Amino acid sequence: MIGFGFTPEQLALRDSVARLCGRFDADYWRQTDESGAFPEAFVAAMAEGGWFGTAMPVEVGGSGLGLTEAALMMQAVAESGAGFTGASAMHLNIFGPMPIVKFGTDAQKARSIPRLISGEDKMCFAVTEPDSGLDTASLTTQAVRQGDGWVINGRKVWTTMAQRANKILIIARTTPRDQVRKPTEGLSLFYTDFDRRRITATVIPKMGRKAVESNSVFIDGLEVSGDDLVGEEGKGFHYLLAGLNPERVLIGAEAIGLGRAALGRATQYAKERIVFGRPIGQNQGLAHPLAKSWMALEAAHLMTFRAAALFDAGEDCGAEANAAKYLGGEAGFQACETAILTHGGMGYAKDYHVERYFRESMIARIAPISREMICNYIAERVLGLPKSY
Repeated sequence: MIGFGFTPEQLALRDSVARLCGRFDADYWRQTDESGAFPEAFVAAMAEGGWFGTAMPVEVGGSGLGLTEAALMMQAVAESGAGFTGASAMHLNIFGPMPIVKFGTDAQKARSIPRLISGEDKMCFAVTEPDSGLDTASLTTQAVRQGDGWVINGRKVWTTMAQRANKILIIARTTPRDQVRKPTEGLSLFYTDFDRRRITATVIPKMGRKAVESNSVFIDGLEVSGDDLVGEEGKGFHYLLAGLNPERVLIGAEAIGLGRAALGRATQYAKERIVFGRPIGQNQGLAHPLAKSWMALEAAHLMTFRAAALFDAGEDCGAEANAAKYLGGEAGFQACETAILTHGGMGYAKDYHVERYFRESMIARIAPISREMICNYIAERVLGLPKSY
């Protein structure tokens, strides 16, 4: 049974990230949220500090650390008040390139990973499609052979950072579905240039995290070379699976960080706000929800870092990673809701910042997988119940 305790080095990493994030105050994040301006200064500071390479191998310029360190870093970012705006601005660089690291050629890794770590290249990840959603095996974007390469045509949706990216990691069907034994076969993964002559990205107006945009993407005749194929042709779906558990752990950690940011602001307000001659935090009707939020966040934290410890030890962590994402998302949302209600009417005001946290807290309940699908996974894989879909 894998337990965990943070080492002095891991705690120092977390504290270093927190100090860097302290240079970007709540007003900075409010301004990015209202204007939609990408947090360039923050991302540049994180890249300069080498944090994009936290989980990347040493041989390609990374720090060679594990998921535990990456989760601690991303949690510290969100907890600083940056929330999902700050976390999402760098999230893709942390584990997004892992399919290239694990399955790419030495040449692919050498020419792509160092540029992602330094921030010279900016990537987006194109998986989800309008008509397939979580059913990745049903995607219809096609890559058709042309000489030594392929031509890709299709549509993607909820592609983050497509307005800024110069690189795209994209999954497409290279063998028609009726010609494979399983629908998960015949899908291939490509890492290539984001050619804006062939790719159109349209921003999706959304509820929160305005500064880190999501897009509908239309691909028309995108030519990719044979060197752009990641791993073997037809195995792209399996390469994606290798990155699912780390992504769930990171999202859970970020949601917990966001919840802690909200809880911190709510607790301070409850100490300072005087009504009927006493601080409102003296009333159990407000104190108890705050206490429950703390307990829920800490419980989710334990599951999240148990999942990270299992992953770093090379053990199966599917159930724990999914539970971490679910529990972190729920605890973060509840903490943000409690923060709004603790502030009363002021919780609705932008000056107090918790309304932004609340809007962003919905992200971890929806993406990258729904709560209901996680419950399906636990029911089937852990409890042994019949598959429901």
